[in-house]
Amino acid sequence: MPQPIEFYFDFISPYGYLGSLGIEPIAARHGRAVDWRPILLGVTVLKVMGLKPLPDTPLKGDYLRLDVPRCFRLQRLPYNPANGGVMAPLPAARGFTWLKDGDPELACRFARAVYRSHWSEGLDMSTPAALAEVAAPLGIEAGDLIRAIGDDSVKAQLRGHVEAAVAKGVFGSPSFIVDGELFWGADRLDQVEQWLATGGW
Repeated sequence: MPQPIEFYFDFISPYGYLGSLGIEPIAARHGRAVDWRPILLGVTVLKVMGLKPLPDTPLKGDYLRLDVPRCFRLQRLPYNPANGGVMAPLPAARGFTWLKDGDPELACRFARAVYRSHWSEGLDMSTPAALAEVAAPLGIEAGDLIRAIGDDSVKAQLRGHVEAAVAKGVFGSPSFIVDGELFWGADRLDQVEQWLATGGW
């Protein structure tokens, strides 16, 4: 059976949201599953790479403010980010990590709801309480989710996921690993599909 496509994402990344919408249909066309794996750009970009956040980087930050809305328009997606896009992603990443252990599909539904709420519906997803509101229609009990977000074992598990991603060379969101081959960026989805179709080059 073919290996799942590893999809690495951070909720703080609008490109991660676009990648999440693009990878699933590509995988389905090629008989692959998608394994969603959370990362934290605050670790990979700021700590490991020693770079500034992209919005705060001269020239690149200005470009980002043009490119992200343009990409959303191209995909015909509403672009209405909460707080101008600023978000504390740790609670959502911990919630996803906890959910994935018990029900990976439910975790993915939660991730899609968080992405949509923050980037298209203008709802700040930075707090456990806000996440609980979005999770409730999915059948996720608010108290359980909030407790899990604060649980030390869940925090440690997320740290382990981020460290494992860094060990594989993952640094940005979204990133995709297809049969050991790493692709970075939502704009590489066409290459991901071609790689799946041809077996690589």
